[in-house]
Amino acid sequence: MRPRLEITALGVSQIIGYGTLYYSFSLLAPSMAQGFGWPMEWLYAALSLALLSGGLVAPFVGRAIDRYGAARLMAAGSIAAALTLVAGAVAPSGPVFALALIAMEMASTLVQYGAAFPLLSQRHGAGAQRSIVYLTLIAGFASTLFWPLTASLEHALDWRQVYLLFALSHLLIALPIHLWLARPLRRLAGEAGAPAMVVRPSARGRLPEAWRRHGFVLMALAFALQSFVSSAVLVHMVPMLGGLGIGTLAVLAGTLFGPAQVASRLVNMMLGRDLPQFALAMISAGLLPASLLLLVTTAPSFIGAVTFALLFGMGNGLYSIVGGTLPLELFGAAGFGARQGEVTAIRLIVGATAPFAFAVMMEMMGTVFAIVITSLIGSGAVLALFAVGRLTRSRPA
Repeated sequence: MRPRLEITALGVSQIIGYGTLYYSFSLLAPSMAQGFGWPMEWLYAALSLALLSGGLVAPFVGRAIDRYGAARLMAAGSIAAALTLVAGAVAPSGPVFALALIAMEMASTLVQYGAAFPLLSQRHGAGAQRSIVYLTLIAGFASTLFWPLTASLEHALDWRQVYLLFALSHLLIALPIHLWLARPLRRLAGEAGAPAMVVRPSARGRLPEAWRRHGFVLMALAFALQSFVSSAVLVHMVPMLGGLGIGTLAVLAGTLFGPAQVASRLVNMMLGRDLPQFALAMISAGLLPASLLLLVTTAPSFIGAVTFALLFGMGNGLYSIVGGTLPLELFGAAGFGARQGEVTAIRLIVGATAPFAFAVMMEMMGTVFAIVITSLIGSGAVLALFAVGRLTRSRPA
């Protein structure tokens, strides 16, 4: 019962972390731009710079998580997130707000998946993989809850007051959760007499020691390519569908992405108990480029667009899971925080640049060619993961 309670509580803090520091931005951005007298492009450029900054600090956060414990870092992150939100709320000008936004994205590395996954590894031992699946299912509702919540709050308040309320949510809800999760562990489940955070021999990972460096490079490459596809398509989904001639129905097709993402996590939770995380990673990587090719070959069919949105949402939902479970399966629990920090850095840095690159491709080559090239990039992730699979089955000389 206690692990489930911990996962549920951590899921609540993840909803707050992603909802306040990520999903709310697109809804509040028009008011921010108007208030600062900035074009929207400048504001999103500031967001891209902030995401890049978060990616640069993520490896340092990961190493600190291994050294001091994830829950302690997350508690400090809740305070940092609140302070940066307050700084954004009181910013007198656009440049000052941009600095606050950079600080927010740095703080987000302390309170989002990059810290939450190692926390589950440290507290739940061999059960961390299943715990991560449950956590992503709960946290998957962050956009579902915070998009309408942010819109409702903005009708009653201005964006600065909304940010102040978000800061309070970190102090009054997320911080107590992280402090509670920072309490000392007496035992690892199922190991009487074992000290806290001990790494079991069975949890050292599937990759042979000699192949770990090669394996991590290939896995990181796969995650980078998937992050490019995911970030590029999500930002441009509605205009991309409109550019294929789907018209006003593009918005309706795009709204199916979120439910499909949550549904894939739910199906995996119920039916994927015995499915190796490597197989799940291959399925996730394959769904993203396959859905894009289906979209191009069936356009301007609305049914094709709906099928694309469902498959892409499922692939992206599984991608969120394997970003935590695959490194744990391949490399084990030792040093998991540092590896997760490096994975988070890759995702944030590539994710910050992908929307701009995709927009340039659509402008220069047209929507169809941009989608085809993006699908080919996504196919590279499948090949990289296939190479990782061969390493797990090979013996070093």
